[in-house]
Amino acid sequence: MAVLSREEFDAIEFDAAASGDHQAAARRMSKLAVTGTQTDSMPRSEAFLRAGEQWLLADDPAAAASGFRLALADGGPVFVDPRVPLARALFLLGKAEEAQSLLDSLKDEGRRDPRTCDIVAELLVEIGDLTGALDWATAGVELCLQRMNKGVPAQREPSPDEDTGQGTRSVTPAATASGEAEAELRLLLSLRYRIRNDLGLPEDRYDGLLDDV
Repeated sequence: MAVLSREEFDAIEFDAAASGDHQAAARRMSKLAVTGTQTDSMPRSEAFLRAGEQWLLADDPAAAASGFRLALADGGPVFVDPRVPLARALFLLGKAEEAQSLLDSLKDEGRRDPRTCDIVAELLVEIGDLTGALDWATAGVELCLQRMNKGVPAQREPSPDEDTGQGTRSVTPAATASGEAEAELRLLLSLRYRIRNDLGLPEDRYDGLLDDV
């Protein structure tokens, strides 16, 4: 029996990117996800998730949704909540209400992962929901700033457009910021800036952070 291997899945993805045959990659990954023995480094849930991503690239959102549902049902560790790519597949299938319900559930549970905020914001931009995208991108920025300011008591950040009565307050990341959080912060700030630009909003103090990071 085959053993699920992160290296093998990486190689399948690499070959698919080079050849453009994402359908073949999705089929192979899906078969491995079902028949392979999971390992600590490659759980079955992640195998289903990565197979679903290949189905999306193969323009088969129905098969992709099936893979993401299997990842959800498995309940194992994954690099991104399967509800996010599942929502993407559902939007493509014209099931907007079900897709939005998934995103609403993620928000209601509390947004804790900047990367998830980034991916959801990008998805909402694609479907034209710029207001929703801005909300998710802003939440991601604030999560990054909290992680970068380790040791500083958590407190609510006022809205970038909120008048605190103290003038414009700058937000300076702590010197102890992790490289990962800072890299994600750059992505989120850039995305957020583009969204605000498209909405015709003026630059705010979070936009000003782009020069600092």
